[in-house]
Amino acid sequence: MPNGTVAVVRDYYEELWRRLPEQLDPPYWELRRAFLLGHVRPGDRALDLGSGDGAFTAVLAEAGAHPVGVEIAEAALARARSRNPELDFRFAPIDGPLPLEDNSFDLVWSSEVIEHVADTARWLSEVRRVLAPGGRLLLTTPAHGRLRVALGGVERFSEPLGDHLHLYTRASLRRLLEDFDFGEISVRPVAGAPLLKELLLARAVR
Repeated sequence: MPNGTVAVVRDYYEELWRRLPEQLDPPYWELRRAFLLGHVRPGDRALDLGSGDGAFTAVLAEAGAHPVGVEIAEAALARARSRNPELDFRFAPIDGPLPLEDNSFDLVWSSEVIEHVADTARWLSEVRRVLAPGGRLLLTTPAHGRLRVALGGVERFSEPLGDHLHLYTRASLRRLLEDFDFGEISVRPVAGAPLLKELLLARAVR
């Protein structure tokens, strides 16, 4: 990503987090929380990748894991640290590697993040690098099945000035994880009518 583009994207997310209200109402919060709690184990070394205000990092800690939250926006980190000063939150440059050691996590949780990532290949390579062999990856991302996009139009889900860079279907997300040599892949569409599901819950193993 060119330096000028990096600066623009970084500033976008800093301004976004400065303007967001203190009390957020995340979409499908309980559904995503239940998905996470169904897979985290006490003692897990867990990474909350794209941790935002730290809400899910706190959920991981409450479940008995040892979490680290990582964010690209200092404004988000400031919120997370003020709300959960006892937890470990770290800054990651948007155009650089994760500030984490190889094979250092049993679980990587990244909820509503992958659709915003410009360089998906580099991002998933970093996820694999920090996951221990046999480590689990949990993703959630909006579902964009063929019928849903046909009825709503692609502009509804990927505005020219918006920050959703990629639209995923159940099949395309599975293929992506297969391409990066993840195994035991499960991608489940949830929330909404049978052919109009709105959310994908994905699990894979390194």
